[in-house]
Amino acid sequence: KDGIFISQSKYLKELLKRFGMDQAKAAATPMSSTTLLDADVEGPNFDITKYRGMIGSLLYLTASRPDIQFSVGICARYQAAPKVSHAEQVKRIFRYLGDTQELGLWYPKGGSEYLVSYSDSDHAGYKTDRKSTSGQCQFLGGCLVSWASKKQNTVSISSTEAEYIAAGSACAQVLWLKQQLKDLGVNLREIPIHCDNTSTISLAKNPVQHSRTKHIDVRHHFIRDHVQKKDIKVVFIPTHLQLADIFTKPLAKEPFMFIRRELGMVNPNEL
Repeated sequence: KDGIFISQSKYLKELLKRFGMDQAKAAATPMSSTTLLDADVEGPNFDITKYRGMIGSLLYLTASRPDIQFSVGICARYQAAPKVSHAEQVKRIFRYLGDTQELGLWYPKGGSEYLVSYSDSDHAGYKTDRKSTSGQCQFLGGCLVSWASKKQNTVSISSTEAEYIAAGSACAQVLWLKQQLKDLGVNLREIPIHCDNTSTISLAKNPVQHSRTKHIDVRHHFIRDHVQKKDIKVVFIPTHLQLADIFTKPLAKEPFMFIRRELGMVNPNEL
């Protein structure tokens, strides 16, 4: 009667048994903040069928576990030629999940119709091709309703460009959510997109082209139109409060736990 709790704990328990990880040592986070995965061409091969099975199972689990979205996405890039080093990282994710089996998303009853978005990017974080990773999440009435972690298609030459591209992706998602809400009779204006890069905010507000931005693909500039139309507004937020950080890079235990809690992930026994 108090709300809705979404969890895949039964599925997770079956997964841990299936891959022999139900008795494994617990891990505090799904990926160490010092981990730098690459193709590891010289490393020993790992069973490709088993690896793809593990990744496919984890991708299905991300429907209710945004806390593993980034780490699973990184490991999924090596399905064509998995190595033992990649499998060890996947096992680390399972070890983390084994210690947090009951976690799920909590949607309390009531709440407002306020929509807010967070957008972030890890500049050149992927060491193989130096592409950046975009992260975003959207909250409706304080509850997480949408999230994404995606490697950008082009190499960004500055953190401002990487953040700007990420903000453009978040803008597209916000506009889609805005239209869905409009169909339900909820009309919203100037939906905030929180960004921790002041140059990106200035770029979104200022339509003037200059040497630092003229190389950015035209398709990423549509965010400016929507800022001027007052569909959205790009707002500054300190880095330590940037909730999209969890979708762009591996974090240390303290910031990881803080963001996970802010995303609305709880243990039902603690409600």
